[in-house]
Amino acid sequence: MDSLIAAAARALAAGDALGALKHVALRDDPAALALRGIAMAQLGEHPRARELLRRAARGFSPTEALAQARCVVAEAEVALAMRELGGTPRALLQAAATLQARGDRANALQARLIATRRALLLGRLDEAAAALPVADAQGAPPLLAAVAALAEAELALRRLQIAAAQAALARAQQAAQRAGVPALLAEVAEARSALERPAARRLGRAGAQALKLDDVAALRASGALVVDACRHGLQAGAAWLPLARRPLLFALLRALAEAWPGDAERAALIAAVFRTRDPDDTHRARLRVEIGRLRALIGDLAGIEASARGFALRPRQGRDVLLLAPPVEGESGALLALLADGAAWSTSALALALDASQRTVQRALVELEAAGSVRSIGRARAQRWLAPPLAGFTTILLLPAALPSG
Repeated sequence: MDSLIAAAARALAAGDALGALKHVALRDDPAALALRGIAMAQLGEHPRARELLRRAARGFSPTEALAQARCVVAEAEVALAMRELGGTPRALLQAAATLQARGDRANALQARLIATRRALLLGRLDEAAAALPVADAQGAPPLLAAVAALAEAELALRRLQIAAAQAALARAQQAAQRAGVPALLAEVAEARSALERPAARRLGRAGAQALKLDDVAALRASGALVVDACRHGLQAGAAWLPLARRPLLFALLRALAEAWPGDAERAALIAAVFRTRDPDDTHRARLRVEIGRLRALIGDLAGIEASARGFALRPRQGRDVLLLAPPVEGESGALLALLADGAAWSTSALALALDASQRTVQRALVELEAAGSVRSIGRARAQRWLAPPLAGFTTILLLPAALPSG
């Protein structure tokens, strides 16, 4: 490694992107291109950074596998920042294995952290847990140790494992202080504040009660029949019944939970499920059909009894019914929660994270843009979407796959 390359690498390690560029800005050899790409990424010029990193990877010979693997990792970091989440992390994990085998533990750890963070963005919590390099983070440089602890904390929060999240955040705080990077310290502080802000609401006859994440965890562990409108499902003890793909049945279940311990009138159920205030015989017939489907689906956890006015929810084993609602109502909560991270998302990445069609996501984005909740930049394939942070509450329970049953 020549002196200019070494000086640029030291500047990048210290976070001095402009200083690094002064050393290699006029050079086009692969090592210089790679460093220029990393510097541009630190400056937020992600498209240019990706172009430089790809040129660098092509410029290295097949015998320079270590340098090529580092380029793959750097390009994956840029793709993550650009919220380009398509494809698989196979090439990234192969690069991690190459780096580990050749003794570059820091960049191998960085590669696995990128894979973990990508899986978290997509709501694939089991995949994130499998990729999370907890053991490798021990003894790592402070910056990487802090990022690893933050990823571990986010995974624990998404699973409502509050004690594990608090322990990981304490480690992240210590590592961030050793690293001395202000942006990292701010990220840790923001993650810790999520534990103190409202995350959901418990709805009942007395009104809405704001719940923090530890309150939600306690509610889930209470053994009650929990109708969860944050992740759209039904829980009783260890049993979890997802209903996210059965929106009509979940709307019916929620209406029954709102009326518990009494019964819900047929007209109110029809209005909630079919969104009409002028029901006719066809609506009443459809209601009976959907009640039958819901009764069969939740039969192990609760029954549904007919009454003179309508229908009533009857939990098994004498359980109470608890209705958990998101901090904000509306079908676009998960979409806004993803956009609230401050990054510019493409429609395709949002659709991938939400497990929805691009057309569905595009329609929702157009409606939100008309309401002033989001804004777009660029056009056609370069179009990206942004939204301001959602203030006053944490978005953990709005994110896709926020509460897996495991």
